[in-house]
Amino acid sequence: MAEQPQEDYTNAIISELNTKIRDLEEKQRLLKERTLLMGKNLIESKESIEKDTSELKFDVEEIKQDIKKIKEIIIRLSEESRKKAKKSEVDILAKQMKMFQPLNFVRIEDIENIKKKK
Repeated sequence: MAEQPQEDYTNAIISELNTKIRDLEEKQRLLKERTLLMGKNLIESKESIEKDTSELKFDVEEIKQDIKKIKEIIIRLSEESRKKAKKSEVDILAKQMKMFQPLNFVRIEDIENIKKKK
C-alpha cells in the first residue's frame, strides 16, 4: 500500500505538469497568432505608408512644376509691365501735347492765303 500514495502523488504531479504544459502550449500558440497578426498589420501599414508617400511625392512634383510655371508667368508679366507706359507718363505727354497744339500754329488766315495763291 505504500506504493499507491506514491503513485497517486506521482500521477497528480504528472497531471499537473501536463496541465501546465498544455497551458504553456496554448499561450505559445496565442502568442504566435498575435505575432503573425501584428506582422501582417505591420506589413499592411508599411505598404499603405509607402503608397501614401509615393502619392505625396507625385503631388509635390506637380506643385513644384506649377510654382515654376507661375514664376515664369510673373517674370513675363513684370517684364511686359516695364515696357508699358505708366498713367502718369501718359498724363504728362497729354499735357505737353495740349501746350504744343501743332494745328494752332498755322492760323486759318494763313491757310486761306495759301489756297488763294494756288
